[in-house]
Amino acid sequence: MLIYDLDFSALENKLKEWNEPAYRAKQIWQGLYVHLYSSPEQFTNLSKPLREKMAEHFSFSNFKIRTFLDSSDKSTRKTLFELPDGNLIETVLMRYGDPADDPAGLTSKYTNEIGSSKKRRTLCISTQAGCAMGCVFCATGQMGFKRNLSSGEIVAQVIYYAQMLKEKNETVTNVVFMGMGEPFHNYDNSMAAIDRLNDSNGFNFGARRFTVSTVGLVPQIKKFADEQRQVNLAISLHAADDDERTEIMPVNKKYKIDEVIQACKYYIEKTNRRVTFEWALINGVNDTPEVAGKLASRLKGLLCHVNAIPLNPTQGYDGEATSRERANQFKETLEKAGIPCTIRMRRGIDINAGCGQLAGSQTKNPR
Repeated sequence: MLIYDLDFSALENKLKEWNEPAYRAKQIWQGLYVHLYSSPEQFTNLSKPLREKMAEHFSFSNFKIRTFLDSSDKSTRKTLFELPDGNLIETVLMRYGDPADDPAGLTSKYTNEIGSSKKRRTLCISTQAGCAMGCVFCATGQMGFKRNLSSGEIVAQVIYYAQMLKEKNETVTNVVFMGMGEPFHNYDNSMAAIDRLNDSNGFNFGARRFTVSTVGLVPQIKKFADEQRQVNLAISLHAADDDERTEIMPVNKKYKIDEVIQACKYYIEKTNRRVTFEWALINGVNDTPEVAGKLASRLKGLLCHVNAIPLNPTQGYDGEATSRERANQFKETLEKAGIPCTIRMRRGIDINAGCGQLAGSQTKNPR
């Protein structure tokens, strides 16, 4: 069993079965999530028989590293993990705020992340192997759905990089559920992973430092709103017209744009939190001032922000990334209409850092 699949109460119950005192659960929990131990041998505050029992019954990692790639500017690392059943998942570390990111300060006007004096270490993690949503421009969608990840498999991605950063006296600052898969299609495990990482007695990662991205599964957006979490919500929108969105995002056949917007209004009413709309800028498709005008009309009066990024190219889609000039025109059109917009830099293009690109290239039988 993967030890990260246990919540604290399950860990307590397991130790009770082993006739261990209750305080042992807290010691193990803090070893896992505060000290970031990666093997039973590191738990020197436990008895040797208990450490041996942990080694016998628990795995501290159920994936192996298939490969990893660093971008040429060293700002991005992508790791491809292989799960015991042979499925592949990806996790990406993005470094922001280092002088090496932007020595001339040229990109600060294009993004609110680069050029910041604050160092950020953002993880983009996966919630599924493959994805069932079928967005045509997404490498993961082109793979098809394989399976959901367990809550522990989601947590383990964060712990892996937290351990790596600790060696450099750095910490994870943000976690975005924007890697492979649709988090709301694996809702319970995604939320359980957040709860485990948010636990104040363990990893203690603030709720507002998580962002969950969805293509717009309306029932789950409402459920998320009812739970009134302080976790950030992002919606992958990418089109302002239903016909155009359906062409690139099949989920729009079931949940039209108006339904998604109404669900977002419900979320805002329940939580008083801003919604981010993600927009992959595709040259000549959704990057014109006219499209920006339509989008502004859709979002008028909504507590929101548009986070646009030039398309990450994939082998399975012919679309191309927009130019910087067209991206700026898109941004200016939205802002003139009162809709805040940020143009983000693409990260790790030279290592196929877009979600699913590396896994898709190494999957023997992609669908």
